[in-house]
This record gives sequence, C-alpha cells and structure tokens, in this order.
Amino acid sequence: MKVITTPLEGLLILEPIVHKDDRGYFFESYNMRTLQASAGYDTAFVQDNQARSVKNVLRGLHYQNAPTPQAKLIRVLEGAIWDVAVDIRAGSKTYKQWFGIELSAENKRQLLIPHGFAHGYAVLTDTSEVFYKCDNYYNKAAEGGIFYADPEIGVDWKINLDEAIISAKDLQQPLFKVATNSF
Repeated sequence: MKVITTPLEGLLILEPIVHKDDRGYFFESYNMRTLQASAGYDTAFVQDNQARSVKNVLRGLHYQNAPTPQAKLIRVLEGAIWDVAVDIRAGSKTYKQWFGIELSAENKRQLLIPHGFAHGYAVLTDTSEVFYKCDNYYNKAAEGGIFYADPEIGVDWKINLDEAIISAKDLQQPLFKVATNSF
C-alpha cells in the first residue's frame, strides 16, 4: 500500500497495490503494520460504518470532540464521492484549511482522517456505497458539526449546491466561528 501525504499534516491518502488477472483483482485495503511503518500511525479501529447514498447527497461536516474524538479511514465500495476534511485543530499551521479528493470504487483510494478534522462528502455518481473505519465508538454527546457552506472555509463540493440533498441536521449546523471543539 502506498501512503501519500497531503498539504494538511496527518491527513493521508492510502493507495492500494491492486493485483489483477483474468479472475478479477485482489488488494489489501488495510494493514496496521504498513501504516505504522509508513506513517507512524498505530491506532486500532473499533467500529465500521457503511452508508449508501444517491447522487448529490452531501453529508457533513462532522466530527467528535474529546473525550471520544474519531479518526476515520474512508473508502468507496460503489460509485464515487468528493471527500473533504477540514483541519479544526487550534494552533495547527493548516487550521481552517480543507482538502478534497475523489474516492471511488474504481480508484480504490482511501482517506485517513486523524483526530482534529471535520469530515464530509458529496456523492458524484448515481449511487455510492461508502465504508469507513473509526478508532473510537460513536458518542452522541461528543458530536459536533460545521455548516457545509460556511464562507470562512469555502469548501468546493464539486456538485451544484442548489441540487444538493442535505439532512435537516446538516442544514442547521453552526458556522465555524460558532462551532466548538476540543482536541
């Protein structure tokens, strides 16, 4: 597996080595030892989540505060998404900056999002199936969010926001300057 750094410290792209033949393909989607050796990342994952969505669904921006922050390893099993992470670590050199990448069943890339980032995605294809690992259990009391269209952050979601399908909860998330977090 190839580990690729991004402009945001700690945010990593994982690109598997795909072995193809006349039967199909095989790849290792996760290996803790490889991640430890390549990036010094040694957190164990404890929860898997999966979501199916239709085109133009926008989910996010979500995070979990201390005492149960969540790191996530995101991948797409079907379709394609525009995956976004926003650095919300006060004191970070890249505080309030965002990074986006297309993750798809075709490119098999994954995004490793460490603690201290808000996360969201927009669906680019007719449907998508997103699978992600978390290093901490979901804790409703610790959840936080930021309004997806916050002008201070300025995320380009790669979809027409007039056609976006957004949950009532995500429509009511606070702006970044109002959102609180503890990392």
